[in-house]
Amino acid sequence: MRLSTKGEYASRAMLELSLHYGQGPLHIREISRAQSIPQQFLEQILLLLKRAGYLRSRKGRHGGYVLAKPPSTINVAEVIRVMDGPLAPIDCVSVMAHEECPLEQVCGLRWLWKEVRDSVAGILEKTTFADLVQKHAPKGAARQGRSGPSAAGSKSKKSANR
Repeated sequence: MRLSTKGEYASRAMLELSLHYGQGPLHIREISRAQSIPQQFLEQILLLLKRAGYLRSRKGRHGGYVLAKPPSTINVAEVIRVMDGPLAPIDCVSVMAHEECPLEQVCGLRWLWKEVRDSVAGILEKTTFADLVQKHAPKGAARQGRSGPSAAGSKSKKSANR
């Protein structure tokens, strides 16, 4: 599986919306700024996520985007599949978009690609955006609305975990 820029940005946008879940709509500028996503690209991504049922939007001065359901009910695999399609590294082991291969029954590598698919899907399917919010926040500190911890603090933590 190769995560596209679109898949990465969608995940980051969903994380940002999850961090602010229950606090009202976030304007696209806020999401763009907080997650360093180009605004024009983000607009397209948010529309796809809205069409897929993960977001709701409200127009107007106090408008923006909100999650359509709690972050604890949305796993990362769902969002990646909306943006990038199946998680399998090759089509013959894909559950969602299986394509027959003439070597399928005798391939010496198929088991490996299936194991890779199962491992990646297993991790992404069991990880919800609520899990990511919990791991994102420093221990013992709660995020406080839109004026929460500085972006610099978040970035240094991300860098340490790479």
